[in-house]
Amino acid sequence: MYRLRWTCLYVILIPLVNWSFAHVPTIALPDGGNWAPMALVTGLVLVFRDFAQREVGHYIFIPLILGVAISYAMAPPEIALASGLAFAVSELVDWAVFTFTRRPLSQRVILSSALAAPLDSTVFLGLASLAVPGIFTPLTVLSSVASKLLGAYIVYRILRRREGARI
Repeated sequence: MYRLRWTCLYVILIPLVNWSFAHVPTIALPDGGNWAPMALVTGLVLVFRDFAQREVGHYIFIPLILGVAISYAMAPPEIALASGLAFAVSELVDWAVFTFTRRPLSQRVILSSALAAPLDSTVFLGLASLAVPGIFTPLTVLSSVASKLLGAYIVYRILRRREGARI
C-alpha cells in the first residue's frame, strides 16, 4: 500500500474536495461571485495526480473513476458530475504532458498544471454553479486558476530544489 501512497491520497482527496465545495462556506468576491477556499486544495489534488501517475502510469484513470464514484456518495450529484468531467478533461491534458514529454518532474508538474488548471476550473465551476449559485464568475474562475497554480508552483520549487541537489 505504501507503494501507492500518492494514488491513495489522490482517490481520497477527490471526494473530500467535492464534499467541501458543497459544505464549506464561500467568500464573497467583488464581482458578485463566491470563491470556494477549497480551490487551494484542488490545486494540490492536480499535483498529487501527477505523483499518482508516476506510480500507476496509464492506469491513472482507474483511481480517477474510483474517486468520482465515491464523490457521488458524499456530494450533491451536480458537484460529483462537475468534478468528474473537470477531472477527466484535465486528466487527459496531464496524461499527455506526462506521456509525451521527458522533462524533469518539476517541469512536468508546472506545465501540466498550467495547461490543466484553466480547463479544470472552467468546467468544474460552470457545472458546479448548478448546485452552488454564484460560484461561476470571471473572478471565481481566475481565483481558482491562481489558487491551483500557486499550489503547483510551491511543489515545483520543492522539486526543483531536490532535482538540483541530485546533480
